[in-house]
Parts: sequence; structure tokens; C-alpha cells
Amino acid sequence: MAEYLATVRWNRGDARFTDNRYSRVHEWEFDGGATVTASASPHVVPAPLSSAQAVDPEEAFVVSLSSCHMLFFLSIAAKRGFVVDSYEDRAVGRMARNEAGKLVFDKVTLRPRIEFSGSPAPDERTIATMHHQAHEECFIANSVRTTVTVE
Repeated sequence: MAEYLATVRWNRGDARFTDNRYSRVHEWEFDGGATVTASASPHVVPAPLSSAQAVDPEEAFVVSLSSCHMLFFLSIAAKRGFVVDSYEDRAVGRMARNEAGKLVFDKVTLRPRIEFSGSPAPDERTIATMHHQAHEECFIANSVRTTVTVE
């Protein structure tokens, strides 16, 4: 099986730290060399201790589900002979308290908008079937307890 490597890097700088007033901005470095500026969510830790311009773990969770779904959908469409010109998803993750009172993602909604060209073009039922198959095959969706729906 494959392994996926990522490095998380943070430094205190000159912050006192024990007063809990330190920056949550840090870096994610991936095995292919990409580096992303990350931070705690401003919904969790207010600015200036967080950065709204950085990616937070909650956003990364939502986009991981969306991206995984899209990649499987594109593969399925190609294998079925459908030409996809564009795919855009404005995915939304919802946090709520679970039965133990802990905050969790209880739902992620994917809202893909797909443009096809050429012939044959899939009908709505075929598109729904491909979304269902993509969801069933997505590694990320298979790894979480969050309900993932496609609208």
C-alpha cells in the first residue's frame, strides 16, 4: 500500500507562549515539494493569532473530500466515454456537537457543477450514478464518519 508524507512546521518566534497568545500560523510541506501556509481557523482562534488567508485543517478536510470525489468522478466519466470540460465544487462542511458533546464535522455537502461536451452526453440519472460510484470509491469518504452528500 502507499504511504503519504506531510510535514507540519511551526516556530514560536518571540511569543511568550504560556499566555496562549502565540501565532497559530504554520506550514504544511508535502512530499512532492508543495508548501502551504496553514493556520488555526479564525472561527476557532481569532486574528491576529490566526490567519484567514491561510488554509485551516477544517477547510483542508472539506477540500480533501471534494477533491477525492472529483478525481474519481472524472475517471469514471472518462471510462464511460463522456468528455468533461470543467468541474467546480463549492463544498461546505458543517460542524455540530455529537452525542458525546464534542464538535465534529457531521456533514459535508458537495455541490459539483460539471460541463460536458461532445456526444454522448450523460443524462441526469447517469450523472447521479457516477457521483454515487465516485463516493463509494473515494478513499477519503471511506475513511470518515461524516455524512457526505452530493447535491
